[in-house]
Amino acid sequence: MFVVVWQFEIAEENVAAFEAAYGPQGAWSQLFRTSPDYKGTELLHDAYIPGNYLTIDRWTSEETFRAFRKEHDSEYEKLDRQCDALTAKESRVGAYTV
Repeated sequence: MFVVVWQFEIAEENVAAFEAAYGPQGAWSQLFRTSPDYKGTELLHDAYIPGNYLTIDRWTSEETFRAFRKEHDSEYEKLDRQCDALTAKESRVGAYTV
């Protein structure tokens, strides 16, 4: 299993749209679901810091994740640009092997 974790800071007025795009049924998951190697996304909301979120994307392996990114680079980048306005800050926490 390979896991990619991102942290986001979201302005209050963008929370609903962010959750819709980044949640388990959102636009990102829809894109990722085109791969049989995608195993799901978790969206975590910080209990103490408003607007602070983590996403956890699960893949069967690092190799399958990299292959997906290479094959779907244009769609990934297009969606990333569309979602830029939803986030005040975005940073990759890390990519982990389970």
